[in-house]
This record gives sequence, structure tokens and C-alpha cells, in this order.
Amino acid sequence: MFFISDIYSIAPRKCFTPLQQSTYLALQQLNIPFQRVDTDEAITMDDCMLINKKLNMKMVKTLFLCNRQKSSFYLFITKGDKPFRSKDFSSALNIARVSFAPEELMEEMLGTKIGAATVFSALLDKNNDVQIVFDKDVTSEEWYGCSDGTTTGYMKVQTEQIINDFLPYTNHEVSIIEV
Repeated sequence: MFFISDIYSIAPRKCFTPLQQSTYLALQQLNIPFQRVDTDEAITMDDCMLINKKLNMKMVKTLFLCNRQKSSFYLFITKGDKPFRSKDFSSALNIARVSFAPEELMEEMLGTKIGAATVFSALLDKNNDVQIVFDKDVTSEEWYGCSDGTTTGYMKVQTEQIINDFLPYTNHEVSIIEV
């Protein structure tokens, strides 16, 4: 049985990564309310469906992408149930085809491991090396469900606060595309 805690509206007592700690500090500084749960390590889409049900929202899918030369990086946020097509993404941004960035770069640049990619990694991207790209479908959702930078912590925040408050705080501009 997959464990999901009660719903909390405060940061966890103990943070497991620097990114997780930075996430909750930023939300506190920006007065952005959230709801969160602690879970077993979420690996499958079925696990995410259980988290969605508990928090009454839909988890986004966050993909870390790069060009062939590994010189341009993108954090693409789309709906959890929407298939990713590299050709559509690249065409919408008018760039060369992209692929998934290597796992070691994900840990180095985003401060997360596979399965925990999150918009909150923008806090660690001080040089704006990663372009934040939203699928337009995500921007029309009231709630934004995502990882807190771990594979065992998930949260729900108002989408407009992510786009209008959090990302400007990190000095990241958002690109919104239709795919």
C-alpha cells in the first residue's frame, strides 16, 4: 500500500535536500500558501494519481530537456497525462530538436534526481541557464501540483502564484507554448 500522509500547510520539520529547504523558505518569504503531503517514493503514474486524489489536484509533468550540444536547457512543464513530443516542443519554440538531459546534469543543475524535477529548481539556477517553458494548458489550471524537490514530498499551489509571484522572484521569465 502506497503511503500518503495527512495534508499539511507548513514546511516539513526536516528537509532532505538543499532544494527542498529553499523551496519552503521561498514560499514562506513570498507568503504563498500551499498544501503538501509526505509519501513513499513516488515512482509510477499510479502513485501520482493517488497523490492527486489526496490533494484534489492534477500533478504536472516536469521535463528537463537539452539540445544535442548540451548548451541550451529547458524545464518544460506540461499536464501529467499529456504525451511529450520533442518535435512539437521544438517547433513551438522554433529551436532544434531537444532530448532529455542527462541524469548527472539534472542533479547538478536542478538539485534533484529523476522523478523529482520541479519548477522550484529555478531557485538554484542563479545564472538563468535553464529556460522555464509552460504548456499553455497548465496555465489555465487553478492548481499546480508538483514535487517539492524530492520524490517523497508533493504539494499543491495556485498556478497563478507560481507564474506571477514565484518565477519573477527567481528572475526567470516564463515562455508559454501550445503543444
